[in-house]
Amino acid sequence: MSAEKKPLQGRRREPMTDAQLLMTISIGIFAAMYLAAMFTLGGGFNKPQMVFDLLNDNAALIIISCALTVVMIGGGINISVGGVIGLTVMACAMFLNGCGIENSFVSIALTVLLGLAIGLAFGVMQGFLVSYLEIQPFIVTLAGMFLSRGLTTMLSVNPVKVTHEGFQALVKTKIKISQLGYVAQNGNLIPAKLEIGSIVALCVVIGVFLMLRYTRTGRNIYAIGGNQQSALMLGINVKRTRFASYVVSGLLSGLAGLVFLLHKPAGNASVAMRSEMDAIAASIIGGTLLTGGVGNVIGTFFGAMILATIQKIIALSPLNQSWWQEMANGAMLGFFIILQSVVLSSRGKGKMRLPAWLTFGGKRSVVQNR
Repeated sequence: MSAEKKPLQGRRREPMTDAQLLMTISIGIFAAMYLAAMFTLGGGFNKPQMVFDLLNDNAALIIISCALTVVMIGGGINISVGGVIGLTVMACAMFLNGCGIENSFVSIALTVLLGLAIGLAFGVMQGFLVSYLEIQPFIVTLAGMFLSRGLTTMLSVNPVKVTHEGFQALVKTKIKISQLGYVAQNGNLIPAKLEIGSIVALCVVIGVFLMLRYTRTGRNIYAIGGNQQSALMLGINVKRTRFASYVVSGLLSGLAGLVFLLHKPAGNASVAMRSEMDAIAASIIGGTLLTGGVGNVIGTFFGAMILATIQKIIALSPLNQSWWQEMANGAMLGFFIILQSVVLSSRGKGKMRLPAWLTFGGKRSVVQNR
């Protein structure tokens, strides 16, 4: 007697991955913080322009946070991103002032190529040392940080303000959204304004997300971060993949320097000082694990927005001294590290069950009636 096929009972979704769960927690905390600021502080938080201001002021941070996320997912680290931003800003500012090219389009295009070339050079150099010579990434990128800061100081010990008229016009260019504006007390409509750098940062987040999710290189980065030996057994070229992650990180660092220059058109030796620490914090708060294999740039974006929101809340509150900002960032980072450890260990031991509404984003699986 042949066994009859059992009818399909239904379909269910698999639970979220660790990265999706941690990203969801970050988004929820950002929303809760922003809503709390709206009801307690009011003021600018009640206007859409506040969100745009957070993007405008932190576009470069968002980009280097994405750069850190790519490297950290692969099990590495890159603490030279802040130094590369400083070097890019100084070199591009001096080039714009001294190039002597009358055509603004050509001079700006060459400036963009210069900034990307600086980032690419650091990415290739550090990627080669880490991937093919197998030197510890912390040591390599620490040397890269010192090198970039030293080169910045060598270029000029004094602040350099961009005087290029074409670039200044680009800095002043804002995308105006009247529908999200507000009416001032004099009756004039003040439109919401978004800077070019913010558009670039959002495009970077989307581009890196698509790269990590849908390309072979992106999947390989997750694989080598999760388990390098298993990745080798699967035939993945670990050295080439890790090298690619540092090249991407370097390019994004150079791009972040250009975005920083678009927001503040001046270079000095202290530009983006300690921004690599903020980028690492944003990545961790967004759900990226230092051990590798887990992370999502969407979560990183909201991690950066959480840090930016904390800074804005403290600036508008009576506790506006600088040390409160540092303490708040440290407390938030520590909270997320503990949260990650608790959540992931609980899920691994099967002690934590998620509600049904937190099961989106997984693949559908067929449940048979046995």
